[in-house]
Amino acid sequence: MITLQGLLDAVGASVLSEVSAPGRAPVALGEVVIAEPDSELELGRGDVILGVNLVDREAALGLLSLCARQSAAALLLKAPAAVDAEVTTAATAAGVALIQVAHQAGWAQVVSLLRAALDSDRLAESVAGLGVAEAADLFDLADAIANIIDAPVTIEDRSSRVLAYSTRQERDDEARVATIMGRHVPDEVNAHYRRHGVFRKIAQNKRPIYVPAVVEGTKPRLVVPVHAGGDVLGSIWAIVPGPVPAERAVAFAAAADAAALHLLRRRAEADRERLVLTDMVARVLHGKAGAVDAARLLGLSAGPWRVIAVGVRCDGADEAETQRLAVQERLSRFPGSRLRSPAAVIGSVVYGIVDAEPVAPASRRHSEWLYELGETAGRATQLVAVGGLAASVPELAASREQADDTLGLLMSGLITDSQAVHDDVWAKVVHRRVALAASTARTADIGPLRHLVNHDRECRTSYVPTLEAWLEEMGDPKAAAARLHIHPNTLRHRMRRLRDVVELQLDSPDVRSALLLQLTALRYGAESGAPTKEDHQA
Repeated sequence: MITLQGLLDAVGASVLSEVSAPGRAPVALGEVVIAEPDSELELGRGDVILGVNLVDREAALGLLSLCARQSAAALLLKAPAAVDAEVTTAATAAGVALIQVAHQAGWAQVVSLLRAALDSDRLAESVAGLGVAEAADLFDLADAIANIIDAPVTIEDRSSRVLAYSTRQERDDEARVATIMGRHVPDEVNAHYRRHGVFRKIAQNKRPIYVPAVVEGTKPRLVVPVHAGGDVLGSIWAIVPGPVPAERAVAFAAAADAAALHLLRRRAEADRERLVLTDMVARVLHGKAGAVDAARLLGLSAGPWRVIAVGVRCDGADEAETQRLAVQERLSRFPGSRLRSPAAVIGSVVYGIVDAEPVAPASRRHSEWLYELGETAGRATQLVAVGGLAASVPELAASREQADDTLGLLMSGLITDSQAVHDDVWAKVVHRRVALAASTARTADIGPLRHLVNHDRECRTSYVPTLEAWLEEMGDPKAAAARLHIHPNTLRHRMRRLRDVVELQLDSPDVRSALLLQLTALRYGAESGAPTKEDHQA
């Protein structure tokens, strides 16, 4: 039976820290329950409750009271609720352990870590006595399972990547050799399994699946799915001469629990490492305390560098998460990275710290590398933004801010490409910042421009773009007309007519500069409640 302290130890102090732990007899931990605001809960004895997005003191106190009434074991909160003095006192009085979740830890990651720890403990009990529970690693486990089924074995993850294989080589076939050599099941073999519904069966049940040899160069397989907590962790494949006796198939299926135990621990460790990595990258990119030490651990010993920020556009949240993880993997392998580490998903953006030279605007290769980074399968769109040069670790925070600004232009559609380097688009960044400042100051409500915009909207005229072209071309009618693709006499006529609509002292430098600032805000669409970019382009 895993105790609450055992659970905290399994997840790690970098994710969970004990705030208040009332002294009472250890109880068997139940389920991990997510308590979102305004949700109705039915708790069981020993449940571990997650106060997702719960920051209000009163809400935290109410949830604590519910936990006490239904004998929950612990309540997990983030600051400020987790460290509120009144909440802490109430937790002690209620006899409910109060645990603080690290700010940088995503709730989905915390749920995964907690469930992995609980499932590992339960699986450890269930596989005791099978003869494979004490296997030191997955390769030892593969050998133990091969002895049970009397056949060569491979253990694969849910993406058909080979994690381990047995040393037994009898009854090998071409597909197994290619799988072990390439660490992945060949695509043509996987396509055959998919056509015959093997992967669908793996996802839907835990029983062994017999797969006949219908692909040239392959022999029959017996496959047992590896499940834990409702998740598919992977599968175990054995090459068999034909249908397997029932008692041997049952023993083979029982060994899946031992594999699940190893895969859960492997996944939990990977999640912990990812959280630590994310924290170090965030410290460096935001210039937090300890940034220099974190940079050293990340292998960032000698610059210059640039920060890359990648945003993902797609319909489904699951697909977006998959794409972000794929981008993180590509960024971590980006040329110039001294380790496979300076890349992390922070919020909804993937950040990487890469060698500056290959992604400099003057580099012939930078567009190809950025294109490869943004290359994706499916309907997702990846937008790649590169920040400015950072010659030292403290300057990485500025490069990250520049990458964020550039990504904002890409996400808003103000740059129609899928990639951009800050050095090339800094002027647009300035315009967008001006537009954001203008939004706060409500500059569109000042002066005559509002009336002119309304006239364009109601009468279908084009006075606003005409005025903007005239101002930007410093009153040159030929250049302004060329920009608008009209005759210079047409432009002169519009300029006379728009002065009949509003009074504009265009001979005043202050008036001209003020109008340009207002028009910049309109063009970049930042005015709250102001005319839209479509109005501006009417």
